Amino acid sequence: MQKRCLALVALLLIRTASSAQTGLIAQTGPAVAYLDPARPMAERIHDLISRMTLEEKVSQMMNTSPAIDRLGIPAYNWWNEGLHGVARTGIHATVFPQAIGMAATFDKPALFKMATFTSTEARAIHNEYLRRGDRGIYTGLTFWTPNINIFRDPRWGRGQETYGEDPYLTGQMGMALVKGFQGDDPKYLKITACAKHFAVHSGPESSRHVFDAKVSPYDLCDTYLPAFRDLVVGAKVASVMCAYNAYGGQPCCGSDLLMTDILYDKWKFHGYVTSDCGAIDDFYRGHKTSRDAASASADAVLHGTDIECGSSYKSLVTAVKNGLLPEKKIDESLSHLLEIRFRLGMFDPPAMVKYNSIPLSEVESEPHQAQALLMARESIVLLKNDHQTLPLSKNIHKIAVFGPNADNPESVLGNYNGTPTRIVTVLQGIKDKLGGAVRVYYAKGPDYVSDTPAVDMQQIRDSAGDADVIVFVGGISPSLEGEEMPVKTEGFSGGDRTSISLPKVQTEFMKELQAMGKPVVFVMMTGSALSVQWENANLPAIVNAWYGGQSAGTAVADVLFGDYNPAGRLPVTFYKSVDQLPPFTDYNMEGRTYRYFRGEPLYPFGYGLSYTTFGYSNLRVPSISPVGKPLTVSVEVTNTGGREGDEVVELYLKHPDMQGRTPIRALEGFERIHLGAGEKKTVRFTLTPRQLSVVKENGDRVVLPGKLEIYAGGCQPSEGAVKMGKVLTAHLALTGDKVSIETL
Repeated sequence: MQKRCLALVALLLIRTASSAQTGLIAQTGPAVAYLDPARPMAERIHDLISRMTLEEKVSQMMNTSPAIDRLGIPAYNWWNEGLHGVARTGIHATVFPQAIGMAATFDKPALFKMATFTSTEARAIHNEYLRRGDRGIYTGLTFWTPNINIFRDPRWGRGQETYGEDPYLTGQMGMALVKGFQGDDPKYLKITACAKHFAVHSGPESSRHVFDAKVSPYDLCDTYLPAFRDLVVGAKVASVMCAYNAYGGQPCCGSDLLMTDILYDKWKFHGYVTSDCGAIDDFYRGHKTSRDAASASADAVLHGTDIECGSSYKSLVTAVKNGLLPEKKIDESLSHLLEIRFRLGMFDPPAMVKYNSIPLSEVESEPHQAQALLMARESIVLLKNDHQTLPLSKNIHKIAVFGPNADNPESVLGNYNGTPTRIVTVLQGIKDKLGGAVRVYYAKGPDYVSDTPAVDMQQIRDSAGDADVIVFVGGISPSLEGEEMPVKTEGFSGGDRTSISLPKVQTEFMKELQAMGKPVVFVMMTGSALSVQWENANLPAIVNAWYGGQSAGTAVADVLFGDYNPAGRLPVTFYKSVDQLPPFTDYNMEGRTYRYFRGEPLYPFGYGLSYTTFGYSNLRVPSISPVGKPLTVSVEVTNTGGREGDEVVELYLKHPDMQGRTPIRALEGFERIHLGAGEKKTVRFTLTPRQLSVVKENGDRVVLPGKLEIYAGGCQPSEGAVKMGKVLTAHLALTGDKVSIETL
């Protein structure tokens, strides 16, 4: 009898250890409701929480959540990254262009496809780590992306992670990513996306732990919140990350307005909220709104911050016992977290979840690599092309390639990046394109910001003097701009920038190259807007390639030599200098972005050239439309040039007679289309009442009767663009009584 009991105990231990790999306890029977997939999820969650001690509950509210063996809950780390491909896992993965580059594609279907491929790779890598028994950081299914903060100022180092300066573009691209990440299964999430950093957050990096953003109700509702609303209300994003900084005197993770009033009460958010890493510490160390970790943690949980990336939440046990918050608030947050884990299939038999069968062979598969190349091509913005310098002929004898980004694999990967098996730099892309028939001379030349070691210009003239064309691949680098970086050099500080000019040493070098009497093509890599005034005035061709991902070099070579016709558009304004901008710490939108900037930019938002030409005709808009009703707009686009290519059709609205603040113009529609030479297509947009509304000074959003101007074309409306037929204009009257739209 004793031997039989020992055998049963041993069998139970084996079953428990095995089931811990799938998240299932060895117990069975009707009493274990949380293990029964047929029961309602709310019942399963309530049952599991009822079995946990306070200490166990709190342990599951930190990003590194330990196993609870007695309940069969496996360890889980909530922190994972997938900004432009699966990142930091230690397993090779496909790396797409940096987020700002993907925004420049103005291609929602392409971004959705990229997100779908990324989520497939994420599941495959997660499945592989489960097979290895590894549940550490960057192996889970909860991804903390996208960054949908508004890139309001080009000095912000993390702007490269965003989809640019426009709320509508940001919201549309963000929703495409969320849907591609989370999948379409009615029961299970593929992986989860996270809208961050909620909500008024865009530098400076050096003061983010103490900074209190001052924003008017108008700017909050007109600029800073719309993209978050799109993801929460429109795309049903599974999680939100609250920001480090304070807003209105309260840390964002403990904000009455942002968290309680807006996210939960008005938007009815149903997911989980995570703090940024260490943000709860800032309550008492930076913002000084709490006296210690216990009071800070209690404040955050009371405002709906369910999980902390950090360790302050360890003090929640003390906070509950000292009466700083009731245990039911712990249960409420824990229910949000467990629902995510249930929806990811972590407590169901593995065979029930189709995503559990995705093999590691899907990672870096041929379709995924093809999509990385497609998006790298689509992201490239042709900024200047005088005298049809581009595309270059392949029937040349010699090409000279220079610059700090010409053969630097790190410069194409951006930040929050994965590691691909193969990276193609611009130099390699050019060599691959030309084969052995054309001589390729390469010298790095100056570094990004310095001429150390000194460049021997005489040697360069001797070696490159017989080249047919010179390509300089410069700009800046993820090693100079990014998140809270230990960088302090001319033009850069702490990850942010103090100047938006191209570093002087690069301009001086290009002057020397130009003096050689050869065509000089400037290929620029950057995650933010650069002022290249000398280059724009003196060089015949400028190509902006961002941080283009693993296939950046192939894509650039395709554009340079005409195997791909560029059609990318700028998702940010390129200003002439910082003198055109308000102070970096000023969050007022007046004078910022194309919506409120009244000066003359170097290159405007939405700008980008092509190797062919397009004409617009038959802009159809009703002359009168009732207030509060959707509005249909259509326009015909014709490829009037001699070669096929893409065109980005942009739709802008303006309320010319509106009292109070309104944008100068605002993007409310875009579509990227492909047209053969001579081909014509009709593009249609449906504008919702919300898109036709305006924000009042108090933050209320209303649709008001009055005049409305609509512009459709391949760029922003301007007098020159209208005269050249690149942009068409229509006027209509909205009639009837005003209609109030949900305030936020």
